[in-house]
Amino acid sequence: MRATADAVVVGGGLVGASCAYELARAGHRVTLVDRHDPGRATDAGAGILSPETMGGAPAPFLDLADLAGAHYRELVLALGELGAPDPRYDRCGALRVACREIEDDLYAANATASFARHPEVLERIDVDEARRRFPPLGEIRAGFANPAGARVDGRALVAAIEAGARALGADWHHGSVVAVSPGDASVTVRTAAGEAFSSGVAVVAGGAWTPALAGALGVRVGVRPVRGQIVHLQLDQTTDDWPVLSPVLSHYVVPFRGGRLALGATVEDVGFDVRATAGGLRQLLSEGMRRSPGLADAAFLEVRVGLRPTSDDDLPVIGPVPGAPNVLVASGHGANGLLLGPVTGRLVADVVGGRAPAVDLAPFSPARFGAFDCAAGPQA
Repeated sequence: MRATADAVVVGGGLVGASCAYELARAGHRVTLVDRHDPGRATDAGAGILSPETMGGAPAPFLDLADLAGAHYRELVLALGELGAPDPRYDRCGALRVACREIEDDLYAANATASFARHPEVLERIDVDEARRRFPPLGEIRAGFANPAGARVDGRALVAAIEAGARALGADWHHGSVVAVSPGDASVTVRTAAGEAFSSGVAVVAGGAWTPALAGALGVRVGVRPVRGQIVHLQLDQTTDDWPVLSPVLSHYVVPFRGGRLALGATVEDVGFDVRATAGGLRQLLSEGMRRSPGLADAAFLEVRVGLRPTSDDDLPVIGPVPGAPNVLVASGHGANGLLLGPVTGRLVADVVGGRAPAVDLAPFSPARFGAFDCAAGPQA
């Protein structure tokens, strides 16, 4: 058995890597075990970071989202000091727009709630100004801007966080975890290869695959995979200063440095099917050209597919397992994993270190979904 002094993290996507990084940053010795499943959400995420335009969501979620946006600025600086590679994070701004008459009421409610929460940040703009900022934009009815909005490349970000965690002494191990077994004073994490890691705390951050491990602990985490397909395009012009385009309905466009754009995303409840499909591609390109006809001449690069870990109530699942306080779950971030993943690591590290988290974690507790008896099924 391999012994670790403090914590084992199961899962090496953004949430797991962030947990390992923040635990190591707090002085814990950490081992992370990851099998890197095809379809991991981190690898396909669009990277929209605009909590200021999420008005209308439940207050606990908005509090967490605002904390996440502030945390990013600190994180990027800290990773740079550790010599980590570029996470491709840019404060490019974001546009929230309504494109069709049927979106008017939803747009108005979103704008009202967003401005009420962030009046010092957001700005109202007219249609011509929206098109000046995002040149490919088609016909829209209204829009407002978030100068604080940002974008991040999920693959580059998780590579940077892993590098930062390793620089702080965290150990990365490739393997498929088959069991997490808590005891009175320690937790044992076992892999399919017969290895066992013992530590004081285990964090299960397996994305859409989290329920299998949590279920063996008698916990129903209420998380399922929801497939998202995203098309990447290439323009022969600079897009470095273009904002993220986020219609209140339909598909977004995330422009990255160097003319690359991500156009997405589908929302498909198809289990663990990680295929890119003709229907998904048709939907993305059709809606994308409708919203941004100026992208018609862009070159097709690739389709990325991710399985979002989506919870039954659309809130993340963060906190100790009922009856096993030395096992924590960090999952269920849905389409907001790239926004919420890094700050989730900080919150997990606070819980492990006995510090009061910056937000109340009670609304995100795994206990809210009830117990699970492996023989009888879920219990209310």
